[in-house]
Amino acid sequence: MAEAHHTLFGDDGIELPRGGPLYLRLKRFIEDAVSDGTIRAGDALPSERDLAAKVDVSRVTVRKAVQHLVREGVLVQRHGSGTYVAPQLSRVEQSLSQLTSFTEDMARRGMAVTSTWLDRGLYAPSPEETVALGLGAGEDVARVARLRVSGDTPLAIERAAISAAILPDPEAIGTSLYAHLEKTGNRPVRAIQRIRAVSLGDDDAALLDVTPGVASLHIERTSYLASGRVVEFTRSIYRGDAYDFVAELRLGAGR
Repeated sequence: MAEAHHTLFGDDGIELPRGGPLYLRLKRFIEDAVSDGTIRAGDALPSERDLAAKVDVSRVTVRKAVQHLVREGVLVQRHGSGTYVAPQLSRVEQSLSQLTSFTEDMARRGMAVTSTWLDRGLYAPSPEETVALGLGAGEDVARVARLRVSGDTPLAIERAAISAAILPDPEAIGTSLYAHLEKTGNRPVRAIQRIRAVSLGDDDAALLDVTPGVASLHIERTSYLASGRVVEFTRSIYRGDAYDFVAELRLGAGR
């Protein structure tokens, strides 16, 4: 790992940006250094004690600033090793105005994507799945869960639930769920999505190769056939440091 101590954190004192609580001023100072390339991915920060001494603040202030930057994916902490500048990903911009599959969306950008299957099988539905999919008594649900990876970077975890009547053999899915559904005339034509910010738990953080507790985007999608029947109920987790979701807004009539 490269050492950043001799550049940003040399022998000279550090002057923090003005305005706001000390921990936020230190946070902005480190963020600016990452943004302008003064410190780069893989560079190590001084220890909490050394950084507190260099900036002339308490260790509590340093800890609070670092914890915020770890949650935001700017820094990464490795147990027994220290705190480092995290790899800075090229952000993916995804439209909220078009109903496409992850595979189609990434292919349109010229980005190669691979999937690791986490689950493919038929199950008794949960109460939430029963309501979301409008399942009748005794109906099973097909669950399809995948880790989406571009290059060596895991980007998203997708967990889809579909009525077993529509998807009786989830093992038959190829690279795209929507392409498979299209073959049987069950590709959705519209969807409602709900997006919220969540902090990653240990298991999902491990899959996405980030620190537990960092911010991510949780997207819940309910997709419909032209007939109005619900065909898909999907809950996805996207890395907050890799995705920007964009929606086009138009002025409504009479405004």
